[in-house]
Amino acid sequence: MLLLKYLIRQYLGAIAFYTAIPIPTRWNPEFNQIARWSPLVGLMIGGILGGMALVFQLLGIPVLTRSVLVVILWMLITGGLHLDGLMDTADGLAVMDRSRRLAVMADSHSGAFGVMAAIALVVLKIAALSEIAVSPLVALMTVAAWGRWGQVVAIACYPYLKPTGKGAFHKASLKLPQDLLLASSWLILWSGGQCWLFPHHWLAIGLVAGIGAAIGGAVGAWLNRQLGGQTGDTYGAIVEVTETLLLCVFTVLKLA
Repeated sequence: MLLLKYLIRQYLGAIAFYTAIPIPTRWNPEFNQIARWSPLVGLMIGGILGGMALVFQLLGIPVLTRSVLVVILWMLITGGLHLDGLMDTADGLAVMDRSRRLAVMADSHSGAFGVMAAIALVVLKIAALSEIAVSPLVALMTVAAWGRWGQVVAIACYPYLKPTGKGAFHKASLKLPQDLLLASSWLILWSGGQCWLFPHHWLAIGLVAGIGAAIGGAVGAWLNRQLGGQTGDTYGAIVEVTETLLLCVFTVLKLA
């Protein structure tokens, strides 16, 4: 029972850290090892977004307008945490001098490349959602979960480049291999549940899972190659880029 309470407190800590959803302090959220819960938080975020998309559809809101509303809600739920990381990462990567990239990323002011990256990503998400004719519930839950799985892989596999920062405690508290296995288990259960509900689509579900893992792993590996490691900003960039690219996969394969 004590272990269960502790795990619940960890999950509440993950919600408090990764989203803007208020968690009362009297619930005593625990922030140690919360990275392993992030894919489950992603499934929750995707579920909320997919539910609201269905509400907007029932209200008769046109598809493009409701796609914009869903993406705005997406940013509100996360508090722009990952989008801010994407912008800072884009600004840093735009600097040709590799030794100055971390300093540029640490600057609180957004540069032109960061703004352009954010605009491009938001527009691409809206366009992709508009192309999903049926309810995007499954797509939104899937992309939000795989985006955060890619973040956990980056935390586990690559060095953290700053002594302090929002992401430093993730690296320090992550326990391998159990935390990575637990983070992966949420995706395995999610994919398995889909196969059970839609047995005739098992091949497509497996394909999406494979592509999601490939994108999440590849984005982190590419950023590591560019910077020599990871920061809290790159963790956010991994989430955003993986979500967006995998959402585009759903439109190409007509899986939602």
